[in-house]
Amino acid sequence: MDTLLDFLPGVPDYSTVHKPLGALTDGKQTQFDWSRFKFSQDQVDKFWKDGFLLNVPVLTHKQCDLLLEDYKYFLGEEKHLGMDMLYEYHSNQSGDPDNVLMHALGHWRLTKHFHDLAFLPEVVVRVSQLLEPSGIMSPVRFWHDQLFAKPPKHGGNVAWHQDYSYWTRTSPMCHLTVHIALDDQTEENGGLNYIPGSHRWTRNGGNPLPVTDFNFKDMESIKTILTEEEKANFKPVCGNLKKGEASFHHALAVHGSYGNRSSKPRRAAVLNYFKDGVCSSTDDELLKGIKITKGQKMEGQFFPLVFDPEWM
Repeated sequence: MDTLLDFLPGVPDYSTVHKPLGALTDGKQTQFDWSRFKFSQDQVDKFWKDGFLLNVPVLTHKQCDLLLEDYKYFLGEEKHLGMDMLYEYHSNQSGDPDNVLMHALGHWRLTKHFHDLAFLPEVVVRVSQLLEPSGIMSPVRFWHDQLFAKPPKHGGNVAWHQDYSYWTRTSPMCHLTVHIALDDQTEENGGLNYIPGSHRWTRNGGNPLPVTDFNFKDMESIKTILTEEEKANFKPVCGNLKKGEASFHHALAVHGSYGNRSSKPRRAAVLNYFKDGVCSSTDDELLKGIKITKGQKMEGQFFPLVFDPEWM
């Protein structure tokens, strides 16, 4: 869809627009040379070896600051009037005031900047390359977005997990996550960590590891379900992303982040995508208020096509 509709009177729902609005490009609708955003074959090979790629520049500092301005709707007292559009909102998902983690899903519907982030060429072209081990580019659809914010001194964990463990209501598994640092990330402020090779850790013929903590509070709970070999290979690598850099990771890559004990905030924007053709595997809600009949292709207003190799 490309018609801007209101969720409530005067509150636009940007999920009805399936192209960039120009919010991150000073209002300019530019013609993209899509090919200039492609990864090298060496980068694609490294992704499939480790399950992730780190330190990929995708945003300027100015673009990060535009997105951080929109963060006020989720962190401060001034809430966006369309907060009911969010699929999830947790002012503190851990429930522990000494380990605060703000986590939200669905904000691409609320602001122009977060809407346009989902369509960013620097992101979607590269996602297309990484969805298949062959490197053959695939059409890409948007799944959902996330915000993770950890305040200074008492920011909380995001416990070790595989993303697809939460997404088994969709199939086949052909998903990818992009984590964008809006602040510099370090080990001290709770930067994102990965376990190399963990995208090969599955159960019962390719199923993901089970979820061990739905609220992300128990950082090490995943270790209770790992094999001895997996425990021996549990060697975290901190991304140390700079402001505006992203990491791209496989839907089965084990990742997590420790608390923020620094004097500065740690805020990130996360984009989740899937290959065009992935279907719903449930008649229940896929996201709050959104259903697609089991076995039917995921598409429509809430799962827009964001890139097709034919556009190159």
